[in-house]
Amino acid sequence: MRIKMLSALLLAGAATMSAQGYQDGVDYYNANYPDEAQIILDRTFNDASTDKAVANYYLGQLALDNGNVSKAAKYYNDGVAANADCPYNYIGLGAIELKKGNKKEAEEYFKRAQNIDKKDAEILTMIARVYYNVNPQLYDKDITKLLEKATKMNVKEPTIYILQADMVKAENVGDAAGKYEAAMDFDREADKDGNIEIVHPESYIKYAKLYENINPQYSIERLKELLEVEPNSAMAQRELAEAYYANRYYTPAAEQYGTYIKNPNSFQKDRQRYVGLLNFGKKYQESYDLANQILSEDPGNIYMERMKFLDMVDMKNYEQAVKDAEVFFANPKAKDKFIANDYVQYGNALQALGQDSLALIQMAAAVQIAPEESKADMLRNLSESQSKAKMYKEAAASQQQLIDMGDASVNDLFNLARRYQDVAASSMNDEAGRIEAAEKGLAAIDECIARVPDNFQLPYTKGMLLMLKDLKGTPESTAAFEATVTLIDQDPDNKSRRASTYKRCNSYIGDYYRAIKENDKALGAYNKALEVAPDDVNLQNMVNSLK
Repeated sequence: MRIKMLSALLLAGAATMSAQGYQDGVDYYNANYPDEAQIILDRTFNDASTDKAVANYYLGQLALDNGNVSKAAKYYNDGVAANADCPYNYIGLGAIELKKGNKKEAEEYFKRAQNIDKKDAEILTMIARVYYNVNPQLYDKDITKLLEKATKMNVKEPTIYILQADMVKAENVGDAAGKYEAAMDFDREADKDGNIEIVHPESYIKYAKLYENINPQYSIERLKELLEVEPNSAMAQRELAEAYYANRYYTPAAEQYGTYIKNPNSFQKDRQRYVGLLNFGKKYQESYDLANQILSEDPGNIYMERMKFLDMVDMKNYEQAVKDAEVFFANPKAKDKFIANDYVQYGNALQALGQDSLALIQMAAAVQIAPEESKADMLRNLSESQSKAKMYKEAAASQQQLIDMGDASVNDLFNLARRYQDVAASSMNDEAGRIEAAEKGLAAIDECIARVPDNFQLPYTKGMLLMLKDLKGTPESTAAFEATVTLIDQDPDNKSRRASTYKRCNSYIGDYYRAIKENDKALGAYNKALEVAPDDVNLQNMVNSLK
């Protein structure tokens, strides 16, 4: 609740235009954000613009909510000492007595609060909320009586409807929403200059929370309305930014966070999120600079160290990326907080610098901690990187691990066959290893052909695997190359687009038939090869020798 006493209004004139000082802490408390309220009230307590009586009351509320009765009592008594005409601290002292079961003593404090301003319906509502917080069933009649009296006193008092909404929102969202809307409708006051202000912004925040999962657009529109009237409210700025972010409206979220973090009552954790949003918006240097600024205030912040090296990877400044990554991975506070993407991006930076062996260590580490839903992508990436580094056995093992997870695509199986083809081709001095790799590749490619019988690359790969297995042309390898040629011939344009494959297949076919003395078939195959390579002298010689 905003403070409507004369002393508070006079003090408000000293507040900065860019922030609301302690009032943001009050607003956060009333909107059920105790942690944020504590930070701001502690931060602003000694500001000249802070009403000490009000600040002590809310600090007392926070202590009481945490079960620290003695600390709460000290705050309330300090509040009374700061301003005996502020009713709030008497309500706080009454709350302590009610919690102890001393209803009579509590009522004495409540009467003192009411006597300060007998026409203020908000005081009655605050007392009703105390009864509700302590035991809503036991004190149901007291709550009802106080709210009825408050309504008769001022039917337009917003806090009446906010409390009523809080009481029913768990069972009846629609009824609660209606109550919050009533509070919003009544909650407009003109300040001394005639400007409209929202006295109880918690009604907007609670309404937005009510609808955040039901109709997010309702939430966003209400928060925009709140911010339009209260542009300096840190809570309004933050809640709108959070709503955009939660609904993946990242561009407006970044813009709103950019405004919010300039508010003195913003929080570091929100500046951290803004660093990530700047990165998402490809404003890498801005993201990097803000991360550095946060680190100057909070050395060793692992999230900012992570963002620094990610920004450098995105900027393709790989040398700096590696340096920043080394700082991040060496941070003892980061232990057990690494995610798979940390290792992947570190590996990408190392690979870009030609440090393949170190890069692959990072990528393998990524696979180990990747969640199940992303492990397949990690294995694909690792296998491809291992293949590029000519670590063929490791590449095949990673691809096989991917296949063993189940639900393999044709492309995954095809890549597995190609990985085993690389292993076989690099194992010429290991006959058993070569044959084993070729057979595993053949099993994978046969499954591909069964699923997709009309792709020429599949029988071609099968033919190459058979050649590696036997180190010579066989009826099986020849049949695979003939199937490849047949598929390429179905589209005349393929001859030019796939000229090297077409030539190689027909050359293998010709070689096989020439070896078994079927010269007509050999001649036909060589002539097909010459169609796409008419200047190939070796092919011309083969054709001439057969003629």
